[in-house]
Amino acid sequence: MMNRIFDMDNPLWRFLGKLADLMILNILFLLCSIPIFTIGASLTGVYYVCLKIKEQEEGYIVRNFFKSFKQNFVQSTIIWLIMLVTGALIVADFVLLYRLRATSTGTVAVMWTLLLAVTIACSILYAIVLAYIFPLLSICSNTTPNMFKNAFLFGTHYLFVTILVFFIHYAMFFLVVNVFTPLIIFGEGLCAVITAPMLLKIIAPHIYDPNTSEDKESVDDQGEAET
Repeated sequence: MMNRIFDMDNPLWRFLGKLADLMILNILFLLCSIPIFTIGASLTGVYYVCLKIKEQEEGYIVRNFFKSFKQNFVQSTIIWLIMLVTGALIVADFVLLYRLRATSTGTVAVMWTLLLAVTIACSILYAIVLAYIFPLLSICSNTTPNMFKNAFLFGTHYLFVTILVFFIHYAMFFLVVNVFTPLIIFGEGLCAVITAPMLLKIIAPHIYDPNTSEDKESVDDQGEAET
């Protein structure tokens, strides 16, 4: 009985091992995101590790994370800085338009309301791209403009998956803020582990030459196999 308890193949130990991996992955994400401008590379690394787990090629969490971090650093940082500036502009526009709408009446208020609606629509599109672009970068090789285009196409075409991805991240945020703050130790790592299989399922069929041994494949800007 005691031998079975301490057997490393015991389901309990395997479960605890998975939890430890999630903790390590999320700690890597948090530490490597501290400079702010490296968040993109960190997110890409998290999804790269989670996709390895999905493919049962777990290897070493730290090694795989930093392999992706280094490999995708330049492109992921450029993408993240674009997203960061765009997000800041959207937030600034939203705050400004909301205040202008609140202090206006009549036709002017209607105009500010319409512009506010446009800003909200832009923020939704922004969130869709943000949800897909770094997982996509962890799987595929492509130009930065095509990465943005593909993220938008996948996100709008597979709306059910997009909604699930948003819900999972929101649920984690809600639980950390309102229910059990220590859950932050799993944070993005747990979200990525849950969402990675869904994202891989819809992206994988569009990847060029899936039988190749390369770590990353190419995907074209229509989401079809690249020639």
